Amino acid sequence: MGEPALSLQIATTVHHRIHTVTVRMDSVGWVVSGTKHLVTPGGGHRYPRGRVFVLPRGAQWEVVNDPAPQGRYVARLLCFAPELVEQFHRQFGQFAAVPPVQGCAGLAADATFEDSFTRAVAALESDASSQALREHRALEVLLMLAEAGIVFAPPGELGWAERVRRLVGPSPQADWTVERIAAAFATSASTLQRRLAQEGETVSQCLRDVRLETALVLLQSSTLQVSEIAARCGYESHSRFSAAFRERFGFPPSQLRP
Repeated sequence: MGEPALSLQIATTVHHRIHTVTVRMDSVGWVVSGTKHLVTPGGGHRYPRGRVFVLPRGAQWEVVNDPAPQGRYVARLLCFAPELVEQFHRQFGQFAAVPPVQGCAGLAADATFEDSFTRAVAALESDASSQALREHRALEVLLMLAEAGIVFAPPGELGWAERVRRLVGPSPQADWTVERIAAAFATSASTLQRRLAQEGETVSQCLRDVRLETALVLLQSSTLQVSEIAARCGYESHSRFSAAFRERFGFPPSQLRP
């Protein structure tokens, strides 16, 4: 197993609405300040300070991150690798009968949960933490969720589009070609394209998803300039990056750099 989970802090003083966010990894977030809204045509869910939101992989939402009422939106986020979720189900079979979360779920961040969540973040962000400790701390958060009646579905076999996204994710700026990606999977370019087409995907769509979703995370979790983020995500043209980002998420990247 690689990293068992990813720890992020999303922070902004700018109210923004993100069109159609696709959740790529099972995730749990803790709203530290401000308010998160998850919106659908049929309604929505509101998570103010002190609430925990749980998002299963594959869910799609319009997301509003609102600095009000504290003046700054801050959320800590843990995203769990499929291998860790699979390990959880092997290790804690007593939760097999609990229906997996659909769409989203929420709960209050009591002191016990905050303590477990904070320990997991500290372990994942420390270079001194062993792999075993990182897995243990992340599993502890999954166990606490399960005891509250919230479990993620077993991941099953990864589709080809997800395999491509996971391959290119660590290096979105690289010169990825169909041939290079196919070679990484020890298959031919035509076979890879056919397998992706069966899922309604293409290599270019997967690359675009990874690059723009990585850019969104960097805009929300770092102080990098927009031009630097564009370069890190494989865009040589600042204007082309801004246009693609706006088309995908509904606002220009500069909006998050007041």
